[in-house]
Amino acid sequence: MSESAKPQQPTPQGKGEKTNVNDFGYVGIDAILEQMRRKAMKQGFELNIMVVGQSGLGKSTLMNTLFKSKVSRKSVLPNPEERIPKTIEIKSVSHDIEEKGVRMKLTVIDTPGFGDHINNENCWQPIMKFINDQYEAFLQEEININRKKRIPDSRVHCCIYFIPPTGHCLRPLDVEFMRRLSKVVNIVPVIAKADTLTLEERDYFKQTIREELRANGIDVYPQKEFDEDADDRMINDKIREMIPFAVVGSDQEYQVNGKRILGRKTKWGTIEVENTAHCEFAYLRDLLIRTHMQNIKDITGSIHYETYRVRRLNESNVHFNSHPADHPAAQPKANGQPEEQPVAPQANGVAPQHEALSHEM
Repeated sequence: MSESAKPQQPTPQGKGEKTNVNDFGYVGIDAILEQMRRKAMKQGFELNIMVVGQSGLGKSTLMNTLFKSKVSRKSVLPNPEERIPKTIEIKSVSHDIEEKGVRMKLTVIDTPGFGDHINNENCWQPIMKFINDQYEAFLQEEININRKKRIPDSRVHCCIYFIPPTGHCLRPLDVEFMRRLSKVVNIVPVIAKADTLTLEERDYFKQTIREELRANGIDVYPQKEFDEDADDRMINDKIREMIPFAVVGSDQEYQVNGKRILGRKTKWGTIEVENTAHCEFAYLRDLLIRTHMQNIKDITGSIHYETYRVRRLNESNVHFNSHPADHPAAQPKANGQPEEQPVAPQANGVAPQHEALSHEM
């Protein structure tokens, strides 16, 4: 056999080298990653973030800072004469964002009126109802006989809860809200306007909040029970040690040492929003966007929504079993053929939803 006709032996692949498709032992399984990437780029992504906290804590500013765009409700629908609503209003604003060819539909859900009244009893109920309504809408689309190829996802993936920078402890309202809502949505607590606290006050406040969360059985994101393996646990433990994030938001640009930065200018200097020595905004941004965005969405779908779905389907089974009169047996006609009885139209087989504010199990 001539030297040119001899089969070439595959050379060992070094780290970081591209696989040679001409290698004898190459099958091509790894190409699935590129296929998934192309499909995801075509479809784009959806992310729905809810912000909850009393007025004046910088919710709109922080959302604008996170995405470096005017994405908050107040930025899109400015109303200088806006008054505190008599009841909690849920308002959503959607944006199409694109970065380096990646498209994302971002929906920011605001809750003006929360915690702004003298009597804040049960003020969490409208928010709980809104979250459950989005699960219900998704469920109804999912169980339709002729369902859409891609169901629009309006489910709330994450709720950023703004804690006032008192430096002391959580208010009863904070504890009650997070205790109830943590069972139905991923909650990420943040200390708003953290530049009003000294470093010592901030550390003490963070430690106090962590102890109160543990004492009240409040499991905020990332939840320990959902860590998939030891690597996840190690990464998430570091995040859990930082919660709640002490953040500062600003959409004002300044020049510091020749660099453009987002910050807040004071008599004593400029607070750099993305500088981890000044505040923990960068850690919050990384969690929500750069490292855990897909995991947040996965837990919403596989844990929170699944819990709601199972409860609703069980309720439907109980409803149909306990109301046989709603589905009478067919009565025979004179000719021996069963007579059809009218049945209430319910194409998906799920009973009408009853008023439910929680899907605790």
